[in-house]
Amino acid sequence: MPPFILGRKVGMTRYYTEDGKNIPVTVLQVGPCVVTQVKTSESDGYAAVQFGFEDVRPRLSTMPVIGHDAKAQTAPKRLHKELRLDDDAAASDFELGQTVLADVFADVKFVDVTSSSKGKGFQGGMKAWGFKGKEASHGVERKHRSPGSIGGHGSEAGNSGGVKKGKRMARRLGGFTTTTRNLDVISVDAERGLLIVKGTVPGPNRGIVTVREAVRLNRRKQTAVKAG
Repeated sequence: MPPFILGRKVGMTRYYTEDGKNIPVTVLQVGPCVVTQVKTSESDGYAAVQFGFEDVRPRLSTMPVIGHDAKAQTAPKRLHKELRLDDDAAASDFELGQTVLADVFADVKFVDVTSSSKGKGFQGGMKAWGFKGKEASHGVERKHRSPGSIGGHGSEAGNSGGVKKGKRMARRLGGFTTTTRNLDVISVDAERGLLIVKGTVPGPNRGIVTVREAVRLNRRKQTAVKAG
C-alpha cells in the first residue's frame, strides 16, 4: 500500500537529536483516514482509492456526501482526496471502510507534503515580485511603489493590445496549491497521530495537508534510501 494520508498542520518547533543538533521541524497531525471508495478500471476506467478525513456533523454536510460515506460505514467526512494507482492490483490492497493511520510512514524516510499556501490577497509589484520601486528623491511623482513602465509589452503591432502573458505586474499573491518535496521524516508518533518532518510546510497552522511518500529524490537522498 503506497503511504498516503491527510491531516492538518500543527505548527513549527525545534527538535534536538541525540548528538545535540537543533533541527527546525513542522508537526503534522495526520489521520485517521477512512477509505471511502475504491476505483478500478472496470468500474471507473482507472485505478484509484479515495480517502475521507475528519468527521463533520451531518447538518453541515450534504445528502450525497452522507450517502457516499455511509457505504463505507463511516460518518460524513469533511474532506475527500483521491490517490491514483498504477493498476487494479494496487487497488486490491485497499478495502472499503479501511482505516489508515500515521504508522503507514513508519518505514518511510522522505515525504512530499501538499497544501495551500497562505493567501495574501491582491498585491503590487514590490511585494509580489520584489521590485525596488521608484526613487524617493525630490521631484519624483508620489507613486513610489508603482511598478514603472511596462514598455513595449503594452501593445503588439498587428495583434491585440493586451499585455503579454507572464509580465510581472500586480497580481494575486498566495493561496495556491503548493508541494514541498523530499522532506525528511524525523519522527512518527502513531499513538497520537503525529508526523514530524524537517523544514517548513506551506500554509497556515490548522491548514489541510496531504502527505505521501516522496516521488522524486535527489542523489544524496537516493543514496540514503539505498543504504537503508
